[in-house]
Amino acid sequence: MQIGYIGLGAMGGALARRLLLTHPLSILDLDRDAVAAFEKLGASAATSAAQMARSCDVIMMCLPRSANVKQAIFGDGGLLEGLSAGKIVIDQTSGDPAQTAAMAKVLAQHGVTMLDAPVSGGISGALAGTIAIMVSGPRAGYEDARPALTSISPNVEYVSERIGDAQALKLINNAMSAGCRLATLEAAALGRKLGLPLTTIAEVLNRGPGRNKASKVMLPALIEGKPSAGSFALSLMLKDLNLATGLGMKCGAPMPIANVVRALLQTGVNTLGDKALLEDTVRMVDSMACTHIANAPSAA
Repeated sequence: MQIGYIGLGAMGGALARRLLLTHPLSILDLDRDAVAAFEKLGASAATSAAQMARSCDVIMMCLPRSANVKQAIFGDGGLLEGLSAGKIVIDQTSGDPAQTAAMAKVLAQHGVTMLDAPVSGGISGALAGTIAIMVSGPRAGYEDARPALTSISPNVEYVSERIGDAQALKLINNAMSAGCRLATLEAAALGRKLGLPLTTIAEVLNRGPGRNKASKVMLPALIEGKPSAGSFALSLMLKDLNLATGLGMKCGAPMPIANVVRALLQTGVNTLGDKALLEDTVRMVDSMACTHIANAPSAA
């Protein structure tokens, strides 16, 4: 099986590195330094998406937004120019389910199967090969692509035949994750304002029923002075919350908590800038509470 990977950013690069362990890999990215680093690891650089499509059986991609995926497939020199019947395109982007379904419909007219296969588990999970992969799309295409997916991680969950369902689940997951993160930071800020040490806050919260991944991973990282969310862009989490709350509006599911989280993320992007990271929500909550969660509490 010849595999190609488009998008060597923080997550895409980590996923592609797993594929390199077991498969010859063709790669493509706008960042020449990222491409050069993969070439040193043994990957071959494609000259264009179309050239990759001609030489590969399965083409995977992880890009910032569905608009980038659409350009990679249908733009000048895009995948469609080199795709032929029987090939498989796998989108690992945290994208818009409706846009993905529309792209899949066009590809199906050319005999090409599209699957959406977003991931959950962070960069560390991707590098370790433990990340969770959610997949939706035609069952036959999933079975054909499964060897490539399990080369990244054995934790592959087939969601449904309906393209976009896996991306919808990823958006639900990220809405919940962002909510837990901000709620935990808010609780920690309250404790710090009351003069409690962060070590005590973390120990007690993580023994109680309110513990969550944010309390179990983020708070100990802050105590140790380590990053708690890697290099994930705040603007991308905002994008996911915009999509998640948009899905709620379309189907009539009220999402009052997710909308508050979305507004807080928008505030963060507005005040901290487009290059801010999810990590910077700590700084945002510090500013809002006029305290320092990870350091000595401010004077009352």
